[in-house]
Amino acid sequence: MSLRIVSLNAWGGRVYAPLMRYLVDVDADVICLQEVVRTPATTSDWLVYRDHDVELPQRAKLFDDIRAALPSHDAFFCPTARGTLFDGDAEIPSEFGLATFVRRSLAVIGQASDFVHGEFSPDGWGPHPRARNAHCVRLFSYEDGFPVTIVQMHGLRDLNGKGDTPARERQTEALIEIILNLWRGNERLVVCGDFNVLPESAMFGALADLGLSDLVTSRGHTDTRTSYYEKPGRFADYMLVTPDVEVVGFDVVEEPEVSDHRALLLEMR
Repeated sequence: MSLRIVSLNAWGGRVYAPLMRYLVDVDADVICLQEVVRTPATTSDWLVYRDHDVELPQRAKLFDDIRAALPSHDAFFCPTARGTLFDGDAEIPSEFGLATFVRRSLAVIGQASDFVHGEFSPDGWGPHPRARNAHCVRLFSYEDGFPVTIVQMHGLRDLNGKGDTPARERQTEALIEIILNLWRGNERLVVCGDFNVLPESAMFGALADLGLSDLVTSRGHTDTRTSYYEKPGRFADYMLVTPDVEVVGFDVVEEPEVSDHRALLLEMR
């Protein structure tokens, strides 16, 4: 049997109907999502994020919607902040962060979550570059008879671009510390997410010291963005594996477009 893993920046659920269909139809064993919204204090389906002259629609209960659509999965939510979304002029407290969904036929034998940049903000989104975190799950596949550690991260967004900075160097160090807290070192490891870095980032050299190599760039993919993203610089999302991961298939999914990011889809043994 092979395991199917998806990594995707969900973009706050802005492309909601196609996103929900895809997450059900792809039938993945593990789904790693970034930019997920959870808003317990509202009955509205949609809210608005406002930041100066920017307004973005957000699916108010995206985490709960996906959890309901995937009843055969355990769901984990790791917020980075609780800030304000708007329902008209009404201010609604809402959480934002990572979500991981694991098929219940897999045993969760360990997990860890911590911040790779900044700290949790309970009373606002915080200054740029805003806090970011990572979530790590160690799973055991009964059918395959092996453990695998899967890590997702949402990398910090620097308004000056995606180049290497001291903050990104510290972010890499924090990510590696989280990985080493759970990963045994002699078993399969997958690291994925919206890293917000360039392919030439020093981050990949540091992760290579753990035996990790990236599937996006090594397989000739040059774009992890969809037509919803109109800026230059088409790399953001990556998926890395150790040599003991047998890659049955890997794709940077062009269709359907369910976000301004493309989904990364790995079939592994």
